[in-house]
Amino acid sequence: MISKRKMVASAVIASLALAACGGDDDEPAADDSADEPAAEPSDEPADDSGDEPAAEPAGDVPECAVDEVDGDLFLYNWAEYIDPELLTAFETQYGVKVTQDTYDSNEAMQPIISAGNSGYDVIVPSDYMVSILIANGDILPLNKDAIPNYSNLAPDFQSGLPYDPEGAYAAPYQWGTTGLGVDKAVTGEDFPRSWALVFDQATAEQYGAAGSISLLNDPRETLGAALKYLGYSLNSTSEEELNEAKELVANAPIQAFDSDGYDENLATGQTVVAHGYSGNFFVQFAEADDPSQYEYFVPAEGGTRWVDNMAVVHDAPHPCTAHTFINFILDAENGAALTNWNYYASPNAAAEASILPEILEDPAIYPEDISKLEFISDTGDYEINFSDAFIEAKG
Repeated sequence: MISKRKMVASAVIASLALAACGGDDDEPAADDSADEPAAEPSDEPADDSGDEPAAEPAGDVPECAVDEVDGDLFLYNWAEYIDPELLTAFETQYGVKVTQDTYDSNEAMQPIISAGNSGYDVIVPSDYMVSILIANGDILPLNKDAIPNYSNLAPDFQSGLPYDPEGAYAAPYQWGTTGLGVDKAVTGEDFPRSWALVFDQATAEQYGAAGSISLLNDPRETLGAALKYLGYSLNSTSEEELNEAKELVANAPIQAFDSDGYDENLATGQTVVAHGYSGNFFVQFAEADDPSQYEYFVPAEGGTRWVDNMAVVHDAPHPCTAHTFINFILDAENGAALTNWNYYASPNAAAEASILPEILEDPAIYPEDISKLEFISDTGDYEINFSDAFIEAKG
């Protein structure tokens, strides 16, 4: 989701333990056409109550033909999440310009889109944020007739996902897990593949990690990790359970909360254990002098499985170009190029024939056992409790 990504041909050395799963520019797209500049985000969070029924569609299904463009593309994406060569190829093929701005969290992106007049066409929200955006009327229903490559998605990514059951609003982009990256030159090989490595002081000290740990600067991910360690669902809405998780995070022997450079900091020896997203670690490890020095795993207690998605903004100035871009990314060869560049698992079944074998066959990227993984779900009015608890935990 966030961090440096490069095309790397070397094999990734990583392993998965399932014992028994940033951007630096949050400014909106520059106004180099007739588009209105993005509105400033509101200080108040958008109404993301999961108790309310989904709002009526923000607009009618766009009337677009396959490969139709109606202007340049303004993309709002996670930092370094797409190969620039793919963007260049899209520009060349369709005779348009792509302007990409980046964000480092769903929560940074949402208020900008909800405020309206952002100027963006396509955004890349994570699973739970899709359901919030649908409920708020912030994204358009997709015109599947203009996205024939939607059929390239594996069946379980076309429908049945909890945040968009009919696949009506979002097209899956990439998926992965959230876990821990470890520098085994410090910890040795025999450390526990458990969240205890970050939340238990004695364990962290035993393996040389205390004071050299980073946790994601993300309330749902980090409090979710603590909840999983405690044996609870990461979507718990129990005040007692959330308070337990808050205390764990507050007392964890960490160095920093970091969602931007955690993978690089691990690879350069600034930390020993880092909490983060699977693909970021794989790229860093593959570029290391000795990839076997590092390991990525999802702790035995379980963790987060996430899907990032492409969606069309409710007031997109170029909805047909947006549909054409989504169809372009879902092309089999382009889908493979995306995964070969950023080392995240692809939801595109047709792309698998062209994905590097060392990626496709790595169980840390494509885990076989997902029974202990959970999607982060929208908890409605309870979301503010996660935000408040995280602020308190950080002190």
